[in-house]
Amino acid sequence: MKQEVSAITNLRQTGLYQQYTGRKKFVILLLALLTVALSVIAVNAGSMDVSPYQIFMTLLGRGSGISDVVIWNIRLPRVLAGIIAGSGLSVAGCVMQNNLRNPLASPSTLGISNAAAFGANIAIIVFGAGSIQSSNTDAVIINNPYAVTASAFMWAMVGTLVIILLARLRGFSPEAMVLAGVAIGSLFSAGTILIQYFAQDVQVAAMVFWTFGDLGRASWKEVGIMAFLVIVSIVYFMFKRWDYNALDTGEETAKGLGVNVDRVRLEGMFVASLITAVTVSFLGIIGFIGLVGPQIIRRIIGADHRFLIPGSALMGALLLLCSDTLARTIIAPVVLPVGAITSFLGAPLFLYLLARGYRKR
Repeated sequence: MKQEVSAITNLRQTGLYQQYTGRKKFVILLLALLTVALSVIAVNAGSMDVSPYQIFMTLLGRGSGISDVVIWNIRLPRVLAGIIAGSGLSVAGCVMQNNLRNPLASPSTLGISNAAAFGANIAIIVFGAGSIQSSNTDAVIINNPYAVTASAFMWAMVGTLVIILLARLRGFSPEAMVLAGVAIGSLFSAGTILIQYFAQDVQVAAMVFWTFGDLGRASWKEVGIMAFLVIVSIVYFMFKRWDYNALDTGEETAKGLGVNVDRVRLEGMFVASLITAVTVSFLGIIGFIGLVGPQIIRRIIGADHRFLIPGSALMGALLLLCSDTLARTIIAPVVLPVGAITSFLGAPLFLYLLARGYRKR
C-alpha cells in the first residue's frame, strides 16, 4: 500500500493520475459488461432453448407462452441471486482481508459460513422455521426467512467475535488465524451434525441437501431481501473506503491519520458477517467466492479500496454466475451444486496463497 500511495503521488506530479485511475475504471467497466453478457448466456442456458430475442422481449414485458414463465419464474431469479450473492460474498471477503490484515481471510476460510449454517440449522429444525417437502427440487421451504437469517447472523457474529478476540489478545499470525478459523468451522460443523443426528430421517436428508450451495432455491422474495442488504452494505463499505486504505498502511499509521481503528474494524466485520449470514440462510454454503474474488481483482487493479470494493463485487458476481452456469450445463440435465464448483476454483488458489506465505519466511 505504501508503494501504491507513493506511486499515486508521483503520478499526480507528472500529470498521469487520470491515466492511472482511468485504467482501473476501464477494468471495472469491462467487468460490468462481462457480467451483463454472461447474465444473458446464463438466462439462455438450460434444457429449454430460449433465444436472446425472446429474453429481450420478455424483459420488456412482451414475452408469451412457456418461455415467459421459465424466464421470469426460474432463470431470472437464479441469475440475479448469483449476481447479488457473488457480489456480497466477494465484498465481504475483501473487507475481512483488510480488517484482519490477512490475505487468506474470507467467510469460508474463517469458519463464518459454517457458523451461519449452524444457526440456520437450529432455526429450521429446532425452532421450526422451515417446512419439509418431498420434492427433490424444493426439499426445504423457508417459511420464516427472518428467523433463519437472525439465527444465522447471531452465530456468524459469534464466530467473527472469536476471530477478532484471538487476533487482538493473542496476536495471531495470518496463518494462525486461518487455522483458528478451520477449528471454529469444525466446531460449528460438529454442532450441525449433532442437530441432524437427533432430527428425523426426512429432515436430515433435506438439511444435507439444503447445506449444498444452490442458487435454484432463490425466489423473488429472497432475491429482494438479499439485494437490499447487499446494496446497503456495499454503499456503507464505499463510505468507509478511505479508512480501509489507511488500515492497509498499518494500525498505528491509521490511528495517526485519525481513524478509529477498533470501531472501523468491528463495524466492517459486523456488516460482512450479516452478508454471509443472509446468503447462507437462503442459498446454503457457497465457499471461496469471498477469497478468490478479491484476490484476483487486487492483482489486476491494486489495493486502492475506491476501486477494489466495486471491482471485487463485479468479480464475485462474474465468478458465481460462471460457476452456476457450469453447474447447470456441464453434465446437463443433471444440475450440480454450485458450492462444489466454487470449491474446485477456490481450493487451488487457497493452497497457492498458503504456500506463497510460507515461502516468504
